Amino acid sequence: MFEEIIEGILEALHLIFTFDLEIWNVIGVSFRVSLTSTFLAALFALPIGSFIGLRTFRGKKELTNLINTFMGFPPVVMGLIIYLLLTRNGPLGSLGLLYSTTAMIVAQFFLALPIITGTTKAAIESIEPDLKETILSLGANEFQLWGELIKHSKKSIIAGFLVAFGQAISEVGAVMIVGGNLRWETRTFTTAIVEQTRRGDFGMAIALGTILIVLAFITNYFLTRMQTKD
Repeated sequence: MFEEIIEGILEALHLIFTFDLEIWNVIGVSFRVSLTSTFLAALFALPIGSFIGLRTFRGKKELTNLINTFMGFPPVVMGLIIYLLLTRNGPLGSLGLLYSTTAMIVAQFFLALPIITGTTKAAIESIEPDLKETILSLGANEFQLWGELIKHSKKSIIAGFLVAFGQAISEVGAVMIVGGNLRWETRTFTTAIVEQTRRGDFGMAIALGTILIVLAFITNYFLTRMQTKD
């Protein structure tokens, strides 16, 4: 087994530095889908989470429980739901999106949305009330207040983004169901690893896993630098 691991690492280096077209296609699909879905989720989650965190209203506790529940929503179930919506006989079947990167982005978007919403809400609620009152006393309107609170919550919000991205880049169930693992089109690192493992090509599976870990580490490194930067 140790020899297979070494072989896999060497194969990973070979694939990267020889610019293997299929590997770079897998890299492109994986990061395009994961980053796009996470960024889109953040665009919706930041205002939603901030709105919930800033206000007190009837049903807030129940809504919070719902968000927390969906933060751990099973990806394979999400994939099944999106599949049923996009399948030929489904309500959105006429769009022809099944087995496409768009379908994969949609599935990962709904998985990332509650994660970033929940972390944003918690970050906004953790800010001292005195700070909010000070900002308002300086003449800030509601939008300016929201912007300032987002700045003060940057570290927590980026942490939520990192968690959502980590789930997206490592997710296999939903993308396998709605993407179909089509070579050159919807194959990601995780689905490619499953495919190679099924074939018994453990060296290639380890190589793909090694590349995924290294690239995910690099991406998280730069995002973490943003989080810790003053």
